Amino acid sequence: MILICLIFINICAYSYDFSAVDDLVSGGMINHAFPGAQLIIGDNNDILYSKCYGNFTYDEFSSPVTEESIYDLASVTKVVATTSAIMILYEQQKFNLSDKVSAYIPEFGNNGKENLTILNLLIHNSGLTAFVPFYKTYSTKSEVLDAIYNIGLEYEPESKTIYSDLNAVMLGLLVEKISGMDLNEFCKKNIFIPLDMHSTMFIPDEKLKERIVPTEYDSYWRMRQIQGEVHDETTSILGGISGNAGLFSNSTDLYKFMKVMMNKGKYYNPYSRGLKEEKLFSPDIISLFIKKYENVSYENSRALGWDTKPLAASTKYRIPCGELISDNCFGHTGYTGTSIWCDTDRNLVVIFLTNRVYPSRENYGIRDIRPEVHNLAIQITLNQN
Repeated sequence: MILICLIFINICAYSYDFSAVDDLVSGGMINHAFPGAQLIIGDNNDILYSKCYGNFTYDEFSSPVTEESIYDLASVTKVVATTSAIMILYEQQKFNLSDKVSAYIPEFGNNGKENLTILNLLIHNSGLTAFVPFYKTYSTKSEVLDAIYNIGLEYEPESKTIYSDLNAVMLGLLVEKISGMDLNEFCKKNIFIPLDMHSTMFIPDEKLKERIVPTEYDSYWRMRQIQGEVHDETTSILGGISGNAGLFSNSTDLYKFMKVMMNKGKYYNPYSRGLKEEKLFSPDIISLFIKKYENVSYENSRALGWDTKPLAASTKYRIPCGELISDNCFGHTGYTGTSIWCDTDRNLVVIFLTNRVYPSRENYGIRDIRPEVHNLAIQITLNQN
């Protein structure tokens, strides 16, 4: 009787036929686009499909990917941790979006950056360059921060969007300056613990490392296989905690977070002594941050911290969220092969985590697979409704 009930529950939970997605992801592993993956497709109420694929590495004897496996999220950190922390502080009226960054971090206010605002950082139109390989020149946190504080602008602020890690580094520092807390501690207290995201953290401890899938074999700087420590070089120099990268998590925890975003900030707190339903964000704050920012003079796909459906003409590769996703969507990708995207019109979220940089970042097969994962998820849920 128990076995029959379990089979019935499984059939009810997965009433869609996602075998085409399985074939696509399996094909990616066969072609060495990535050795393994976690996938969750869900809506605002429940997980529609959850599956783990492959192994930690291409070695057939390496650990299999399970629900407990943990991935280096890379730039997904920017939204799950940094932007969320900014949203919380903004809702608490700790700052205004029009506030100058230099009002909180005076060292930053030079070389044309004096009037840059928090909003400029969030929508990536600050004028800051996209990326600086600090690891080639610096070895300490203070050196990297001094370099960012004193850097000049690459373009006229508010004239265009250039996605920049430096914007996110500064946002993480702003969280710390405004809250008086370490970014890691702020996120743990205000996001991860309330949402029971027990597999989400900066700087994993040693006992967790066996659950963490490896990223790249670093043959250019650290000269070792990277596993259980942040892949991003800048974040590594900054001590593993930064606004641009450093977060580790898995698909199960990320679904808990995205479910809150899809439910207007509400989450269920089983430990509450009073009302079990609580709010992480207000609906107005979520709407403000996930909506494409249109008060600019140029074409733009950025929301506040988040991205929306990119303009196909603005990228030389396929858009990561797939062509079928609605214009009313929000999400983000990570360099290591991670992504979270939500189609708000269709009430659908796709969380797809891989370690595509194993053993080398010179592997870009995910650029064709990831869009198709999203396209298939949308097609299957639409056709079988």
